[in-house]
Amino acid sequence: MASILIIDDDKLISNWIANAVAQLGHRSFTSPTLKGGLGKAQAEPFDIVFVDVRLPDGSGLEKMSKIKAARSSPEIIVITDLGDPDEAELAIRAGAWDYIEKPASLEAIKLTILRALDYRAERQSGKPPVVLKRKGIIGDSAAITACLDLLAQAAGSGVNVLITGETGTGKELFAKAVHYNSSRAKKSFVVVDCTALPETLVESVLFGHTRGAFTGADRSEEGLIKQADGGTLFLDEIGEMPFLIQKRFLRVIQEHRFRPVGGRQEIESDFRLVAATNRDLPSMVQLGLFREDLFFRLRTLTLELPPLRLIPGDIKELTLFYMNVLCERFGIEAKEASAEFWDVVIKYPWPGNVREMIQALEKALLQAKDEPMLFPKHLPVYIRIQVARGSFVKGPAGPAAAEKDARSSLQPPRWQEIRKAAVSAAEQKYVKDLMSSVGGKVDEACRISGLSRSRLYSLLRKYRSADWRHPT
Repeated sequence: MASILIIDDDKLISNWIANAVAQLGHRSFTSPTLKGGLGKAQAEPFDIVFVDVRLPDGSGLEKMSKIKAARSSPEIIVITDLGDPDEAELAIRAGAWDYIEKPASLEAIKLTILRALDYRAERQSGKPPVVLKRKGIIGDSAAITACLDLLAQAAGSGVNVLITGETGTGKELFAKAVHYNSSRAKKSFVVVDCTALPETLVESVLFGHTRGAFTGADRSEEGLIKQADGGTLFLDEIGEMPFLIQKRFLRVIQEHRFRPVGGRQEIESDFRLVAATNRDLPSMVQLGLFREDLFFRLRTLTLELPPLRLIPGDIKELTLFYMNVLCERFGIEAKEASAEFWDVVIKYPWPGNVREMIQALEKALLQAKDEPMLFPKHLPVYIRIQVARGSFVKGPAGPAAAEKDARSSLQPPRWQEIRKAAVSAAEQKYVKDLMSSVGGKVDEACRISGLSRSRLYSLLRKYRSADWRHPT
């Protein structure tokens, strides 16, 4: 008999789901609040948790990671009375088993319960859960937890893995974790930086060459692919690989055989392939800039790493981790951080992600020197300016604002105010539609709109719309 928790303030819906649970012969428990539901989920073992998106004391989506982190690691089924495609995507990315729009039929509820329980039983009957080596991978947000689940799947198999994400999100870190958690951990992890491959020597670098194959080849050299024999070949920024090489490399992936430059015979290499990119490969395929057959080969299992702005709950833990790392590297005493420092760090959108954060912390620690406490003044000026400017988005407050409101109720507003409001509304709608159409991919949005990256980020911060927040 399974135990199922229903977190929903709508009694009619709770009773409807409880009825379905009872008809299937299982036990149900209900909670009208998120706080109460979290308490139950952490205190008792549940197989499934139904959670509403909008509850009186918070969002069910935002607490999915805490529910998933409960000892019994229940399957989560998200329910909502306001169906939203973006919301559904966020729920699935965060690891939800299903996303159901109210009102759902009794049969639909029963079906999703049965399938979730079947999956759970099959998963629990297998091997014990893998304890991951996650060196340097910090955070327990729903998005990071979902990535770690996929990482565990990738490590336990030999399939090709494609890791996507903005610059600085830790793609190489995850690639190394795939390798060091796999059966190939004792063999080589070979990195191929596709952005640094010299066009004239790319084949020689990848496939190796024999003596006399070209001018200057005074001896045979083993290529990177052969060096990865038995281990993992990591193709960093695969989107930059020259188009002419892509066809040859596709065959290498399929056959694990290749011929060195100048060689007469093919040689073998038993490598495991992991690739990463910050480019939009599907769009590149459509534009004829990347081979479709190679793309399909690469993405057997895809890990989409979230940018920092989508995992604000992990920012403080990440900052503390890198502060300690850098203090040790610089040979200085560990420092404390003021409340004002944390306020700036958490509000800043970090367009350069973890890489930008590390550089900012290096600057802050060097600026602070022997001071025991970090303050906003120690951070780079551009970060402080951006956060300060963002604090004025909502407009003036206090007596002056109240007086302005009183005047406006007695007379028509000025033309400039009407025009400004209309422009603002149009901008907000345009940004929302733009980011929705490109799936949150900032580079693609800049290309379509003609906006610079800094201007686009300025608009996104100005309107703070949840609709644009997609992993890119």
